[in-house]
This record gives sequence, C-alpha cells and structure tokens, in this order.
Amino acid sequence: MQDDLGQDYAAAGFGGRLAFGGRPTLLIVDVVMAYLDPASPLYAGVEAALASNVRLAAAARAAGVPVVFTNVVYQPGGIDGGQFFRKVPALKAFVRGSPDGAFPPDLQPAPGELVVSKQYPSAFFGTSLAPTLHAAGVDTLLITGFSTSGCVRASALDALCHGFAPFVVREACGDRDGRPHEQNLFDMAAKIAEVVSEGEAAMLMRRAA
Repeated sequence: MQDDLGQDYAAAGFGGRLAFGGRPTLLIVDVVMAYLDPASPLYAGVEAALASNVRLAAAARAAGVPVVFTNVVYQPGGIDGGQFFRKVPALKAFVRGSPDGAFPPDLQPAPGELVVSKQYPSAFFGTSLAPTLHAAGVDTLLITGFSTSGCVRASALDALCHGFAPFVVREACGDRDGRPHEQNLFDMAAKIAEVVSEGEAAMLMRRAA
C-alpha cells in the first residue's frame, strides 16, 4: 500500500530532491522532559529518539556543525500562548519553571550553543531564529525532535519557507504513536523536506566539515 501511495505521489510530481548545502546546522526541537518522563501527560515513549539525538549532537560537535536547541516556555497562565495554549491544555507543562520543560540530563546545550524559546509549534514563528541563521550563512537544517507531527513538521515547513533546505532525521524524531509519525514523515518527504536516516545525517555532517 505504501509503495502504491509513493508511486501515486511521484507520478503527480511530488518528491523532488533538495541538495544538502555546505553550511548545515543541527536543529533539535523540544527534546525536553515532558516527552520523556512517564509522569508527564505529554509522555510519548520516545527514548530511542532521545538516544539518536544524543549521538547526532556528538557527531555535529565533532564535525564543527552548529547545534541549536528549542524549548517551549510560557508565562504563568499561558497568556503568551494564545489559541494554541487553549487548544492543547497539556501545554501547561511548559509554564516557566516547570521541570517538564527542562532538557534531559544526557542532552544539554553546550556553552555557546543557541537555545530558542518559543510559544508556538514552529521554531521560527515569533522567534529570531531565521535572521540568526541567515546572518551565520546557514543553508541547510538537519531537524530532529518532538513531535514529528507537531513541532518538527511545523519547523521543517517554516525552514523551507525561509529558504533553508530541511533534512528531517527519521530515528531522531518521535511522536505519541507510530501512525502519525510515519504518515508525517511520508508527507514531509513528498512535499517539504528530505527525510534521512541517522547514519546519513552523520555522514552529511562529516562531508560538510
């Protein structure tokens, strides 16, 4: 069925290829305790994706590829979260100071690495990420994190719209269920991004270095 769907999309003109540029950055989207702590309402059972992110961050640093982290932070009551905060009540886990919003112990930003705090799904919406990356000459983003169908997809779409080539790393993304995870990887690969394996991502970073 998936093969038939892929053939149908290809015949309709989807699935063109994006080139991996010479100035990549690894964008780690919302890899925080809310998705990793079983006591959290947002727990997603994505420990394998966390391990993939740990390896990719190490590979990026070894290759001299910049690493950017995002998190979600709200004022008390979510006044800065607008309709998104109302639509998803579980977002109260990210009110400033909540342990759910913390980065996991084994994936912490290194000194000097950029941390972008956001209130909406995309890492670009309402933040300075795009001009910061453009000023640094970045042309490609390797995108990982949580969740595949939410903030990863929104960030990949906005990366494309801002002129960056988005490369989503399959094993380093996670969702509450395998079905939206796979469906969104398929759709992103067809329309807005390249979807690559962890091994491919590491190789691309070494080549860029």
